[in-house]
Amino acid sequence: EYHGISADAKHTSDMDVSKIKGTIDPNAPVHSTRIRVGRSFNGFGLSPGITKQQRLDLEKLLKSALESMEGDLKGNYYPLLGMEEKIRQQLVDDHFLFVSGDRNLIAAGMERDWPEGRGIFHNKEKSFLVWVNEEDQTRIISMQKGGDVREVFSRLARGIEAVRVSVNAASGKDFMLHEKYGYIHSCPTNLGTGMRASVHIDLPGWTSHGIDKLKARCEDLALQPRGTR
Repeated sequence: EYHGISADAKHTSDMDVSKIKGTIDPNAPVHSTRIRVGRSFNGFGLSPGITKQQRLDLEKLLKSALESMEGDLKGNYYPLLGMEEKIRQQLVDDHFLFVSGDRNLIAAGMERDWPEGRGIFHNKEKSFLVWVNEEDQTRIISMQKGGDVREVFSRLARGIEAVRVSVNAASGKDFMLHEKYGYIHSCPTNLGTGMRASVHIDLPGWTSHGIDKLKARCEDLALQPRGTR
């Protein structure tokens, strides 16, 4: 009901960047653009039920895969367990670090054995990131300053496929994909593509009208305001 999926629906996913014809108006007050997906691998439990050993095995597999990235995707993996303070503070300053304490994740059993088996990967330019064993087994993220949606999406598509190919070559595992429901995630709201596209944008004047009116206008446009201030 949440997704409005019909009884005979079949999932489709198209990551062909050439089909994106437009981009954000360069005159729009957009600070940055971010697109992310969640992906889970078969053979490992989702975070509410994954065992400690499965989580560690999956982290090891993903660490190896991520450290084999090439070109503009090449970067470093930083495990949360035993993280140096200097690195931790830099990740905090960059707004990259995911933390414990979410009551919903705790209630669902997703923060068991924290912070073991979790980590963050990012490339040199900090435009391609992967969260390992947070809410989902992986959150794959592409982001950059400005509003070039095509470039952000292109990097995301290449990154998703690079992670999939590397993990599959090492283990034979592939993404959990259901013919009807699409890519499988820990939270049912992410079923399907598991994708969220967002911009950080200035909306001068809207604060004077109140958040409720902003939410209502966003709903009219099939958008969702998040992190408003």
